[in-house]
Amino acid sequence: MRQLAVIEAPSILGLRPSGVEDLPSALLAAGLLDGVEAVSAGRVDAPPYDPRRDHDTGVLNPLGIARYSGDLADAVGEVLSRGQFPVVLGGDCSILLGNLLALKRRGRYGLLFLDGHTDFYQPSAEPAGEAASMELALATGRGPRVLADLEGGGPLVRDEDVVAFGFRDAEESAAAGMQPLPPQLHTVGLGAVREAGAAAAARTAVGRIGAGGSSGFWVHLDVDVLDDAIMPAVDYRLPGGLDWDELDRVLEVALADSGAVGLDVTIFNPRLDPGGRIAARLAACLRRGLSVLTSHR
Repeated sequence: MRQLAVIEAPSILGLRPSGVEDLPSALLAAGLLDGVEAVSAGRVDAPPYDPRRDHDTGVLNPLGIARYSGDLADAVGEVLSRGQFPVVLGGDCSILLGNLLALKRRGRYGLLFLDGHTDFYQPSAEPAGEAASMELALATGRGPRVLADLEGGGPLVRDEDVVAFGFRDAEESAAAGMQPLPPQLHTVGLGAVREAGAAAAARTAVGRIGAGGSSGFWVHLDVDVLDDAIMPAVDYRLPGGLDWDELDRVLEVALADSGAVGLDVTIFNPRLDPGGRIAARLAACLRRGLSVLTSHR
């Protein structure tokens, strides 16, 4: 049994003030922790947002993201040191850097990257300079040094310790000129998930991470991995995606594995869910996934 510790990380430095900053309050209000043993581990607020694209890096808010990543890593590190399981509620996808930095400070860890997009853009191919479209590239050491080499430690995660899971943006990213994924980085796209079945595909993904020399893995969940028909409350919509049952199976497999050390949830935009119906459904899905950590086994 693991105690959950919730960190609110409402940063939009890697995107824009569109509404994803309201994700933590919306999911908590929707009952995310109802019946779940969890404690609050505080809130990490971001520096002021600057809408101007940085001239040197081509990225929005690079110094702010670097600073925020350190602050978030401190908070996550404290939770890990207490033996708790951090649940980090974003915010945009750039919060991944802080979560992985906390693990990098402790050793070698892997990443299960659940996202409808591979987010491997380089600044020259990202139209608005949003780090939320680059976080996987940055985490693996590709991009401006201020973000790709946090604290001078090199990549936050090795290519071979990553599995990109459930993505469906191959045509879109190729057309936009996104740099290709490296061959060592494991991929289980949406088609492969459907072919194998969600639970089997998740077991394969977790096995690939565990086959290396990592000490465990972080789970990153961008909710746009879900089918656009059931998760329209995101800023960049793309047809297709996982259904609720498939995400249930994936989270159950991933979080039940002894190597899972933390989870973040990003990109859900409550302003696009005025009735709160989607927030309630997402909270219920996350509750079921997290229950494998808090149940007596």
